[in-house]
Amino acid sequence: MISKSEAEAQFSEQFRLYAWLEAELAIDLKQGVRAEKFAAGASNEIWEIRSGENRWVLRRPASDSTLRSDTLAREFWVLRALDGTSVPHPQALAVCEDSEVIGGPFLVMAHVDGFTPRIPLPEPFAGDASSRHDMGVAMADVLGHLAAVDWRANGLDDFGRPDGYLDRQVDRWLGQLERARTRELPDVDDVAAWLRANVPSMGEPGILHGDYQFANVMFDHDTPARIAAVVDWEQSTIGDPLVDLGWLLALWDEPGEEPVRGGDEVRVNQQDGFPTRAELAARYAHVTGRLLDALGWYEVLALFKLACVLEGAYARFARGESQNPAHARLEAMVPGLLQSAGKLVRAGGAPR
Repeated sequence: MISKSEAEAQFSEQFRLYAWLEAELAIDLKQGVRAEKFAAGASNEIWEIRSGENRWVLRRPASDSTLRSDTLAREFWVLRALDGTSVPHPQALAVCEDSEVIGGPFLVMAHVDGFTPRIPLPEPFAGDASSRHDMGVAMADVLGHLAAVDWRANGLDDFGRPDGYLDRQVDRWLGQLERARTRELPDVDDVAAWLRANVPSMGEPGILHGDYQFANVMFDHDTPARIAAVVDWEQSTIGDPLVDLGWLLALWDEPGEEPVRGGDEVRVNQQDGFPTRAELAARYAHVTGRLLDALGWYEVLALFKLACVLEGAYARFARGESQNPAHARLEAMVPGLLQSAGKLVRAGGAPR
């Protein structure tokens, strides 16, 4: 049970939010407005806002988030840049960087009617292997469409630093790891050295999502399989689009494989019907025309980056700064990711 002072603070915060929504989105408060939290990840909370028959989505940093203060503003601008393109995304309506409204920045987007793939999948996808195959193909196609967006013409000239992007990756993520490391991690030095020694030549820069996987994609409810929106653009930048492909493939577990992120549960894409990693790569190459000669390097980078990022969350848990049970599971997951990356390195960088 919350205290009287906490209840008063929540009421005051909601009043300020509703007044802001009325001013920015022309919501008529006489119709009534209701905000309800329906999801909370490691870095963001997601709220649904209702007024009459209208629905919106609000994203705000979680209480223990370490995101940059301008992250949601950047997400707003990349979503706006995607308007009119073939990349499905939520419509960005407004962003607020004034912490006086609800205690921190937030982003308001149009509501998207769709589902994020989880086990069990909804029908008709649960009972139709061919529809599941189409879901995987759609993942590759949309990623290919993203690589083709003219980011300069769409106002993202200053959104990232594509020059030398690949050369900076190891030092960036290793530096983040070193600032947070609380334990020895086997394989990290060997993987970092191999990545530095084998940096591929970068092709035409493009928009990167930064965390392209099923968890950040919403599908239409009906067949044929179609992505309704790619969500969670907080890590987006301008760089080498193959980094997104490497991320997708590195985390794409096939039937019978031990999940690269550990755990005993079967991943969505381990069900029969979903394309293999090789099929996804071939589809992406067909859509984009890009060469995938160094694909293994991008998969190793994905595992390395994820391990470095997640170790920061585990370190906060180990120091007692986070009570998130998901962070406790990282004690085994982070070394497992580095072990998987080490196996790829010892196999000469061949894709998984």
